[in-house]
Amino acid sequence: MKTNHILLILVSLVVFAAVAYMLTSADSPEVYQEKIEAERERQYKFIRYNIDSPLSDAQKKEFKELDFYPIDPTYKVKARLVEDESKKIREVPMTDGSVERYTEHSWAEFELNGKTNRLLLLQSVDEVDKRNFFLAFADETSGRETYGGGRYINARQDGKSSITIDFNLAYNPYCAYNPDYACPLPPRENVLNISIAAGEKNYDK
Repeated sequence: MKTNHILLILVSLVVFAAVAYMLTSADSPEVYQEKIEAERERQYKFIRYNIDSPLSDAQKKEFKELDFYPIDPTYKVKARLVEDESKKIREVPMTDGSVERYTEHSWAEFELNGKTNRLLLLQSVDEVDKRNFFLAFADETSGRETYGGGRYINARQDGKSSITIDFNLAYNPYCAYNPDYACPLPPRENVLNISIAAGEKNYDK
């Protein structure tokens, strides 16, 4: 079983691109589209070529593309940030039966698909920048069009009491590509009863 330091790798590869466009909310639809497309191309190149890719050498030879939903700005939402003052430590179950420790930091509340939704924002106990959060979620596409173990978003606080969550940037955990990796499972609070038809679809092996 490979080590489960998935987030340390993914944060360094994903969060900078996410932050760059989230802080420029005045982007035109065309610029927004280009930024998401550029991020998807970066993801593809990492999975296809990088030494830290979860794909085996054999998988890389057969790998052609990542599958995404069409880019839909509707799924970029501005959420109200509600801090959890208790800051409890949660042991998040991993796909291999182990656990990782996170702080239950805040709730993100937003409207989407005609419903009020609420997601728990976790923060690694080792996180240095307290504006960065880890968001693992599942929805009604999980296990069908998207990976059954849920998807991730690296979210960053962009206001005193607000945070932008862009589901177009939702990505698969490493274990979606290779079961030798252990990945955090979405907390029960983050299982949405709506379909999030945005971001990365399931990996077609």
